[in-house]
Order: sequence, then structure tokens, then C-alpha cells
Amino acid sequence: MNIKDLAELVRAPAALTVPGDTLAGGASGLAPAAASICLYWAGMALNDYADRDLDAKERPERPIPSGRVRPWQALALASGLTAAGLALAARRRRLRIALPLAATIWAYDLKLKDTPAGPAAMAAARGLDVLLGGRPRAGLAAAAIAAHTYGVTALSRGEVNGGTRAQAITSITATAVAAALAASVPQGSPCEGGSRENPSVRTAARLAFVGAYVWLVGRAQAKAAMRPDPATVREAVGASILGILPLQAALTAERGTPVTVAMLAASHPLARRLARRVSPT
Repeated sequence: MNIKDLAELVRAPAALTVPGDTLAGGASGLAPAAASICLYWAGMALNDYADRDLDAKERPERPIPSGRVRPWQALALASGLTAAGLALAARRRRLRIALPLAATIWAYDLKLKDTPAGPAAMAAARGLDVLLGGRPRAGLAAAAIAAHTYGVTALSRGEVNGGTRAQAITSITATAVAAALAASVPQGSPCEGGSRENPSVRTAARLAFVGAYVWLVGRAQAKAAMRPDPATVREAVGASILGILPLQAALTAERGTPVTVAMLAASHPLARRLARRVSPT
């Protein structure tokens, strides 16, 4: 297994969409974001391990069915990354969130993914990821990220064989809910290093990022609703995965530092460029 195979297995570029969860949840320092990335990559490797037989029929080019990665390697990587994520979370006393998060990831990949509970389980995982940031009142941000994730997961079920208009409408509705929640974030105390000297500027920035999120994600999902063929659905899923970045920027704008918000915003074009090399879906 070389670096390219590893990057494809864990959807490496999609990791750019992960630290924003903990930042929206008020994280300071690198440990929560690093824990979040480890658990995300663990979920990606475990996903391909669990789907290896199905991928052999539907996506034979994937690392495991193509023979570039052995199943045991993917499982060992998922286990090691999970352990690393839990260890990093323990450094900031976040195991009470990290343990149910890891359990949800493993339950989703091994049991719940293809059941009606699949989208809700994935939404719960990303909501818990926000709470890993540690801010006591991060429930609204967690709900926004969870709503977005529910919609993306529902839409992703049509990536291979094509979706349905109902799935696309579900994703559009979830995007609208996420946008409404982000737009309603109240002003409050900033995160560590934050500033409240220009609250009106922060609110304007938050609403601008909400608008960018709706444009980037909603437009792609609307195309999938009008034409739910596999290629259009995959394009919408990819846009939705990366489109979480402006949503995270919106959720961080009110309390985070300007540098943090700018980094989240700048990550979107970088993630789009990297996604041309390694698919995030």
C-alpha cells in the first residue's frame, strides 16, 4: 500500500472538511481537530473494508477490490486511527464525546449504513464531532452540521445506480434547515483569541457564508433533483461534502478568530482542487 493508495482509501482531501466541526464547537488547540481527523479517516478506511464485496461489483477500481490494499490492512488502519483519535481526545478530557463518536462511526460502517437509520447515524456522528470542540453551548452548531450531513448521506445512496427525486428533495430540505440554524446563531462570547469589537461585521460575515453555503450546495442538489442520474448525483454529493466548509465558517464567524474563519473559507477552493485528484465520495 503506497501513499497514493492510502490517500484514496481514506479520502484524504475530504479531511479538510473535518477540523471545522470542532472549531464550530469552540475548540482551541490542535488536539481536538487532530482527533476528529483520525476518527474521520478511520471511518473512511472501515467503510471500504465493510463494502469490499459490493465494491468488487460496483466500483472495482477502489483500493481493496483492485488489489492495491488488502482487507486486513484497511481494518488495521481503521483500528489504529480510531485508537489514535481516542488518545488525542483523552489529552483534552474529551473521551465522553469521543467514545460515543467512535462507536457511532463503527456502527454506521458495519451495520447501519444500508438501513433506514443510516443517514441519522451519520448525522449523529458529525454532530458529536462538533461537540468534541468542547464549548458548553454548541448544540445549535452541532444541529446545523448534523442536518447538513443527514441530507448528504441520503443523497449519496444514489451515487452508483442513480437516485430519486425524493432523496434530492430530502437533501435540499436538510440544507435549508442547516442554513436556517446557522443564520440564527446568537451573538455570544468569543472563542479563545476571539474578538467582539465588531459584532455587526461578524454577523455580516456569518450571513455571507450562509449565503455561499446555500449557493454552492443547494444549486448542486437542485440539479440532482431535476436529473437524478448517477453522474449528477455524484457531482452533487461531492459539492455537498466540500460545501460544509462555508457552513463551518458561518458557524465559527460569530465567536472564532478572523484567522480561523479565513482559513476555513480558503480551504474550500483548495479542497475542490485536491478532489480532482482523489475523490471525496
